[in-house]
Amino acid sequence: MPGFEKFGELEKREVQQVLDSGVLMRYGFDGMRNGQWKSKELEAKLCKRMQVSHAQLVSSGTAAITVALASAGVGAGDEVILPTFTFVASFEAVLALGAVPILVDIDDTLTLCPQAVEKAIGPKTKVVMPVHMCGSMADLARLKAICKTHNLLLLEDACQAIGGSFDGIPLGAYGDLGCFSFDFVKTITCGEGGAVITNNASYYTHADHFSDHGHDHVGNDRGAESHPFLGYNYRISELNAAVGVAQIDRLDNFVATQKERYAILENALMEVDGLKLRSIPEKGSQNYSFLSFFMPNTDLAQKASIALKEAGIDACFYWYDNNWHYYRKWEHLQHKKSLGKLPQEVLAGLQDFSQTDFSQSDHWMGRNISCLIKLGWSIEETQERANKMVEILKRL
Repeated sequence: MPGFEKFGELEKREVQQVLDSGVLMRYGFDGMRNGQWKSKELEAKLCKRMQVSHAQLVSSGTAAITVALASAGVGAGDEVILPTFTFVASFEAVLALGAVPILVDIDDTLTLCPQAVEKAIGPKTKVVMPVHMCGSMADLARLKAICKTHNLLLLEDACQAIGGSFDGIPLGAYGDLGCFSFDFVKTITCGEGGAVITNNASYYTHADHFSDHGHDHVGNDRGAESHPFLGYNYRISELNAAVGVAQIDRLDNFVATQKERYAILENALMEVDGLKLRSIPEKGSQNYSFLSFFMPNTDLAQKASIALKEAGIDACFYWYDNNWHYYRKWEHLQHKKSLGKLPQEVLAGLQDFSQTDFSQSDHWMGRNISCLIKLGWSIEETQERANKMVEILKRL
């Protein structure tokens, strides 16, 4: 994901305009701004690019998921279905609201398995949250149909997949709500930041208020604003938003460059017997931030991961043994560890991971390796990398 790779004069110009105004906060200080409203500008650009009516910037992708869930009324005891392969932020956001994350298996898309989702639905289920890991998506049409049948919300965690699409609709905009992260290693970056997008006016209004201590943002006198409900501080700064204003205009170029380098790796790896690429749903278009493939078995995948690393092939991830992204190493969740006491509703609702069968997820994750696509690679460097990878994998 290239955000940190492509930071230059365009971003510096936008940031300098904020510094020249002297107003780093996104709200208030109208007279000092010299017309600079970078957060509003980025939100407008997001709406246009993502083909949605509303966008709310927040301080991180984690904040985006938290705000999205809260804006839809998710709270104590509600259950949110999400995959075994994600970043810890996905379930942390659920827990922060007193809701209960229910992990279910992935399939060969490396994302939510629709059959596993259907089996996990119960009387307390309120949300299905597919996580578009490594730039691609689940079968969103099937998940949307399941949500419609059971009257559930479809919330897309698209933090790793901005620029992709499903059935011609930008990822994040297909469900009821979508979330993005703009941290330092995402496809586009604000340094730190995130966003919630939706076509639901009520959810947007709630997100706008909730992310700023419940301020209703009516009028120009911040001290006179009302507080229709409790909220928290998930505000983004104007400095961060300014970086994003420049970056979002470069998104399509970033994705096109990733696609070009992805194709070089893909064409080369097809020479390796038994290697299979992850499945991309028929209507889906990934953002090409990772090339993910399966080895014939877990033993070969582990050997491949070690061999690639020893050969100096960086940025190839074996998620099966990763502390951040796969359920096997989430000791804090499995053992229900928190600085404070988790609510009884949460403790009672959490799965017993010593008894839960995630063998289907293990089958896919144990065999998977995901290779980051960097924009900094030249065509020649990418081809050299591809040839070296094929040579290593064929020797196993």
